[in-house]
Amino acid sequence: MEESQFVICLSNNGYPASLEPRKVYRRLPDARAESHHLLRVVDESGEDYLYPIGFFAPINLPQDTVEALGLAA
Repeated sequence: MEESQFVICLSNNGYPASLEPRKVYRRLPDARAESHHLLRVVDESGEDYLYPIGFFAPINLPQDTVEALGLAA
């Protein structure tokens, strides 16, 4: 998966309370997790957890969009 600070959820299979399909999430770099086909994502709880990498697609957002959506760090 390419380096992207944000991902869009494609599936929440098994995690309906934690992930919403079609929603943008912040991705946190974690090379070790990715070597196991997992992605570290800040989910609906506001905490970061590991999810299957196939649940997400990377996206690039302009800085003004990040700020407008309240996703700025």
